[in-house]
Amino acid sequence: MNSSFPKEFAAPWGKSLKGMSTFVVVLFTAIAVSDYFILRAAKVEWWLHPATTGGLLAIILICLPFVIRGYVVTDGGILIRRLWWNTVLTRDTLVSAEVVPNAMSKSLRTCGNGGLFSFTGFYWNKQIGHYKAYVNDLNRTVVVRTKKRTAVLSPDDPQTFADAVNALVTPP
Repeated sequence: MNSSFPKEFAAPWGKSLKGMSTFVVVLFTAIAVSDYFILRAAKVEWWLHPATTGGLLAIILICLPFVIRGYVVTDGGILIRRLWWNTVLTRDTLVSAEVVPNAMSKSLRTCGNGGLFSFTGFYWNKQIGHYKAYVNDLNRTVVVRTKKRTAVLSPDDPQTFADAVNALVTPP
């Protein structure tokens, strides 16, 4: 067992994630407040007020658990720390890790979250192909290749993270 593990890395929010999340929360709050006053002025029954607000709150509550809190490189692989669980990329599947700033540039989101508390889900771009994103900062990205898929992560120290992951990779 290697004593240099585990290595923990923060997942700081980049400017675009801060901006997008703030904008959406403020927008949803404004819609909910204005909806309340509009419905109240129209003398709509009180129990109908939560219809719009509930939908907006549901969107926030659906996205919130997917927040990326950090990354941990252990002897067993990579733990992607979420709000209530960890996603694991196991050591035996790891192939490589490479620092690729702005790796998600010109990507298409095929299914996932495009900036409300995280950039997570399935994406595609010409350079990487299909990949799974676990990203908070679009500028500070590392492409991790496994035997079955490619993942993009955004640790606070991309080079140290990539070096730690590559130290786990077993040569072919």
